[in-house]
Amino acid sequence: MYAHKKKTIPAAAVGAAGALAACCLLTIPSTGAAAAPSAAAAPAVGSAAASGPVAGARAGGVLGACGPGQLCLWPKVDFKGRAQTYELSAVDIDSCTALPGGTSAQSLANRTGRPVTFYQSAECAETGEFETYPGKGVWAPQTPYQVRAFKIWER
Repeated sequence: MYAHKKKTIPAAAVGAAGALAACCLLTIPSTGAAAAPSAAAAPAVGSAAASGPVAGARAGGVLGACGPGQLCLWPKVDFKGRAQTYELSAVDIDSCTALPGGTSAQSLANRTGRPVTFYQSAECAETGEFETYPGKGVWAPQTPYQVRAFKIWER
């Protein structure tokens, strides 16, 4: 059985590479200029294509491409692999959304403008690991566990 543990990741920007390595989270201000997008971007789930990818520089590479208003999940650390992208119009707020069967995520970007809780459990069970990330442009190059479900919260 897993220990009950809930963390809220702070929304403060992390600028130095050492700080990024220490907390594995990077927040990019929404007013920042866009850099070249990552080649790992995939079409949005339930839409024709991801719109307006935004990326920024970080130590050792580029952030994964994830457009404004989107929640993007990559199967491997450092935004590698084919991204699963979700938008508020296609997800029930305050409801558990499991990733497709047999898939999980190890890096993520939350650009929804809302807090999102990511769960180790595919049922959003709080008996496993779970953490909540703010929605103002947060990129996490490595999650502390395999993400199998998420819940987008009303502000």
